Amino acid sequence: MGVVVVPAGAQDAQAPGAASVGPIGWDVYRSLDAMARLRPGAQTKQFSSFDRTGGNEDGFNGVYSCLRITAAGCVIAEKTGAGEIESMWFTRDYGAMVDNGRLKVELDGRTVLNRSLQDIVDGRLGAPFVWPLVGNGADTSGGSVIKVPMPYRHSMRVTVQHNPLFYHVTYREFPGSAGVATFDPADRALDVVDRLRGFGVRDPKPSARRAETLSRTADVSDGASVRFAALRGPAAISRLRITLPQLVSEPRVRDDGRAFGPGGHSSFRIAIDPDNTGVRITRRSDPSIGHQIADVTVDGKPAGRWTTGNPLPHGTWTDQVLELPASLTAGRSHLRIGTAFVSSDVDVNEFRYDVHSLVEGQWLRTDVLDLGPDHPGEENAHDYRLSLQTWNGHQIYRYQRDPAELAASQAVLSGTRLAITFDGKTTVDSPLGEFFGSGLGLFDSRTMLSSIDVGGGVLTAWWPMPYRRSATVELRNASGHPITGARVEVTSAPDPRATAGLRPGGELGYFSATSHQGPTRAGVDWPILTTAGRGVFYGETQTMTGRIPSGNQRNYLEGDERVYVDGIASPQWHGTGTEDFFESGWYFRDGTNFAMPLTGNPAYKVDGDGCRYDCTGAIRVLAGDAVPFSSALTFAIEHGPADDAPADYSTTAYWYGQPDQVMRQTDLIDTGDDTSRVTHAYTASGETRETLTSTFEGTQIEGPVSRVGTASTGSVHFTMTLDPHNVGARLLRTGDQNVGYQQATVLVDGKQVGTWTQPLQNSTHRWLEDSFAVPASVASGQSTIDIRIVPAGGAPAWSAAQYRLEVLS
Repeated sequence: MGVVVVPAGAQDAQAPGAASVGPIGWDVYRSLDAMARLRPGAQTKQFSSFDRTGGNEDGFNGVYSCLRITAAGCVIAEKTGAGEIESMWFTRDYGAMVDNGRLKVELDGRTVLNRSLQDIVDGRLGAPFVWPLVGNGADTSGGSVIKVPMPYRHSMRVTVQHNPLFYHVTYREFPGSAGVATFDPADRALDVVDRLRGFGVRDPKPSARRAETLSRTADVSDGASVRFAALRGPAAISRLRITLPQLVSEPRVRDDGRAFGPGGHSSFRIAIDPDNTGVRITRRSDPSIGHQIADVTVDGKPAGRWTTGNPLPHGTWTDQVLELPASLTAGRSHLRIGTAFVSSDVDVNEFRYDVHSLVEGQWLRTDVLDLGPDHPGEENAHDYRLSLQTWNGHQIYRYQRDPAELAASQAVLSGTRLAITFDGKTTVDSPLGEFFGSGLGLFDSRTMLSSIDVGGGVLTAWWPMPYRRSATVELRNASGHPITGARVEVTSAPDPRATAGLRPGGELGYFSATSHQGPTRAGVDWPILTTAGRGVFYGETQTMTGRIPSGNQRNYLEGDERVYVDGIASPQWHGTGTEDFFESGWYFRDGTNFAMPLTGNPAYKVDGDGCRYDCTGAIRVLAGDAVPFSSALTFAIEHGPADDAPADYSTTAYWYGQPDQVMRQTDLIDTGDDTSRVTHAYTASGETRETLTSTFEGTQIEGPVSRVGTASTGSVHFTMTLDPHNVGARLLRTGDQNVGYQQATVLVDGKQVGTWTQPLQNSTHRWLEDSFAVPASVASGQSTIDIRIVPAGGAPAWSAAQYRLEVLS
C-alpha cells in the first residue's frame, strides 16, 4: 500500500462534524499554544512488556515482550486503523541497545524505519531522529527514547530484531483517516528540533500577539496570602515566572564532566538573546584541582579568563561567573565560546555552563550546556569540541550551604502554594516547588514547559492558561518562614477563542494542577489524578520519599503506572516501573540526574539534606501521548512491585478539563443472555458459549468475574441504539483474551468502517475490555445502527461476553 501524502496545512486533525483528535504529526510540537483544546475523538493507548500475571516480570527475561514472532523479529506493537505512534521507550543492559538489533517501523504497508536501534537513539540517522527527539542510555540515565510522532492512515507495526526485554510503545487511535498524512521520514522538521533544543530556557509556543507582562514584588508573611496578579479576559497566560531570592540550591549534586591538559582547549556554541546588553556564563568545576587558569574567547576574540586559586578539599563544587561585554554579544543570537589551557596543578575541568542574557535589566537564562559522557546529545547539539582530554567521568560533590538557610528554603518550596483562579474557580493549588518540577528542594529542572534556574531562584512555566473573564495568581505561605522580595511576572495576551471555547460544551479546557500528598497505602495504587468530566492529562511531577530503612531502599520505584479512561475496565496503559514511566531505567541509573524536554529526574537525595533514607523527584510531560478522556480518568501508579513499599508521596498532575461529561452509554448487549440477544437482533455463526470465571488486568474491577462468553468463527450481527446528536461513538467489547490476535472487519449499516485488531493475550487475567471507534460519518444523526463483525480468515475465534455502545456528544 502506498503512502498517502496531503499538504501539512490539510492536517486539521478531524473530519467535518467529528470530534477533534488533537494535533497530528509535527503539529504536536508546533501548536503547543493549543494544548487547552480537548481531544475527545482520540484515544491514547500503550503496548508494553508488563507482567501479564500481575507480578514484577516486566521484561527481565522478556517473557511478555513479544506480541508475536515473525521473520523480522519480535513484534512489540501492531494495530489497524488510523492513528499515530507518539513515543517509544526501551531499556536493557543498563541502557545499551546493541543487543536489540534493528528496529523496524511499518506504516500503511511501507517500511519507514529499519535501522539499528542503538544507531537510532544515538542520533546517527540525522534529523528528525536527533537529540532530543531521540535519546540513548546516557541522555536519559538508563533508557532510550524515540519521540518522533509517526502518523498512519490504515495500519502500524513495530518490530525489534531481538527480544527487547523492557519497552513501551504509546500511540493514539483516530476514528478515521481524514486529515492524516502518513509519516514521511524525509521531513527533517528542523524547526521542531530547534524548538525542543531550547527546552527549559525558551517558550516553545508560537509568540502571542499583544502580549503584556504584569510584574509585582512583595513580601509574603508566614500564614498570609498575597495576590500578585489580577487579569481580565478573554485572554490566556503564556508565561509565569516567580523569583524568590532567599531560595538556596540543594548541596548534593551528581554531575559528569571532562578535563584537558597543557595545549588543550574546548569550545562550544551557545544561544543568547539578541536584545542583550551583556551575557553571563557560569561554569561549574572541581576546585580540588588547584590553580586552574584558562583563557576564554568569544568567536575567537579574547573575552576573559577562568582562574581558580589554591585547591579546595575534595568533594566540593564551585561556580565561577564570567561576564562578557555587550560589545561582543549585542545583536547576536549565538556565540562560540572557546576555553584554552594556560596552567593548572593537573588540568582544567568543566562540568556545566549556564548562560544568562541581560535583557531590560534582568538576567534571563538563555542556554545550558551540561556536558560530559552522560550528556552526548547535549554536547552534540552545542557542537562541543575538546582536544587533549585528560579525564572524563562523574563526581558526587556538595556545595557549601548554611543548614538553617537550606531548611528554610526547602520549607518555602514545599509549604508555599501557588494558587491560580480562572473565571472564579481555583484550578491550580500546588506546592510551589513541585509545580515547577522539583518537590525536594531547589534542584535545577528543565522541561519543555517548565524550568527551575537555581541561580537566583527563578521558577518559570510556559503552560498556556486561557480564561474567559478573569484570572488571579496568588502565593499562599504556610511554610513557617516569611518570604521576602518575591517577584511574580505574569505574561498574558488577548485570546478571543476563550470566550466560546471555555463555555459549557466548548472545545477548550481550563488549565489545572491537582496536587495531593501523604503516606502510601498497602495494596492501593497512588492516585496521580482521579477526576470526572472531560479533559486531557498532560503529565505530572512526582515526589517520592522512601520509608525503607534497609535492603533495597529504592524498591518503591518498582511500581507500574496504570491508566483507566472513561470507565473502561481494562487499563489503556500498563507500565513496567516508575523510572520507566519517566523514560529512564535501572533506578535512574542508580540515581543519575538527567533532563530532557518531556521528562527528567532532577532531584535525588539519600541519607541527609532532609531525606532520612532515599528520596527521588521526577517529572514527565506528555505531548502527542497526552491522555484524553470524555467522562472520567484514573491515572495511578504502584509504589513497589505489589503496592507494598512504604513511602510518602506527593504529586502534581497537569491537565486541562471541564466538569461536563460528553461520553455516555446508550446501549448494552449481554451476548450470553437470550433476552438481550433477541432485543438486539443478535446472531452469530460458528458460535460456542462457555461460562468464564476470571479477572481483569489492573484494579478497576477487583476479584473474579463470571460471565457467559461467546466465541464466533463466522459473522456476528446486532443492532444498537444511540443518540442521533452525536459526533462519533465507541463500541466496547468485553471478551476473553486467552488467545491473542483476534481480528475482524467491522461494518456499520453495511459500510465497512475498519478492521478491529486486538493482538493482546493474557491467560491469567483473561477478561479484557477493548474498544473500537465508530466514526461520526456513520454514527451522527442515527438513532439505531446495524453492526456486523466478520472475523478474519485464519484468525482466532472472535470472543465477546458483552458489547457497550457509548456516544460522544
